[in-house]
Amino acid sequence: MSLDNETLDRCARLLRDAERDVRDVGKLTDSHPGLDVADAYRIQQRLCALKQAEGVRIVGMKMGLTSHAKMQQMGVDTPIYGFLGSDNVVDDGAAVDTSVLIHPKVEAEIAFVMRDALRGPGCTASDVLTATDYVVPAIELIDSRYENFRFDLPSVIADNTSASRYVLGSRPTDPARLDLQTLGVVMEKNGQVAEVGAGAAVLGDPAAAVAMLVNMLSEHGQPLEAGAVVLSGAITAAIAVQAGDNVLVRGDGIGTVAMRFI
Repeated sequence: MSLDNETLDRCARLLRDAERDVRDVGKLTDSHPGLDVADAYRIQQRLCALKQAEGVRIVGMKMGLTSHAKMQQMGVDTPIYGFLGSDNVVDDGAAVDTSVLIHPKVEAEIAFVMRDALRGPGCTASDVLTATDYVVPAIELIDSRYENFRFDLPSVIADNTSASRYVLGSRPTDPARLDLQTLGVVMEKNGQVAEVGAGAAVLGDPAAAVAMLVNMLSEHGQPLEAGAVVLSGAITAAIAVQAGDNVLVRGDGIGTVAMRFI
């Protein structure tokens, strides 16, 4: 059952206020059990509009639930997506203030920076590679606005897939030189190996995840814009961080990226 516009607006404001006020809230389906995926994306769009009205620029997109294990856990067969704002960007090696976060976690990803726009339907991994300017390792910091990081599929979509911060590596690499499926990634926390993985953890191929994003956006008449940053999905499990932690991600042949917490 579709929610009315007033309710959708109210849900978007609730999530925006929760992020700004650094407080968690109950998942949306607790108060709106009829919330479905279509309405969740409408809330996400309203959340995006609220941020844009505050001066935030949309700089890219991100994929979520791109591992088959995660999809099985959530009972879905398709990943989800969210947007990246200029307020999410952190410089490589810079400090993130944990006092403005609720319960932060980090995961390792491969980021694509697009040279050309892409439009679906029918976009393929090959199309993505042709349109990509370069890839870099990335750290995504996720920070659900829901109590105890507890959510279901519609709630997390509405909450912009828990997007919070991200940092990109500083060594751009042509993806044509790489085998993204076998590309290995190591995430270290405070100098100790915390997680390892390979690109195939992301739908078998990170470029396939970006192609899926393009095709999902086309259902709403949207392209993936030239110049967009795309976080293709988590290669590793998410690990919790707190003030004093330092996180480093190493990607085979694509360099490193770091984020620290104060």
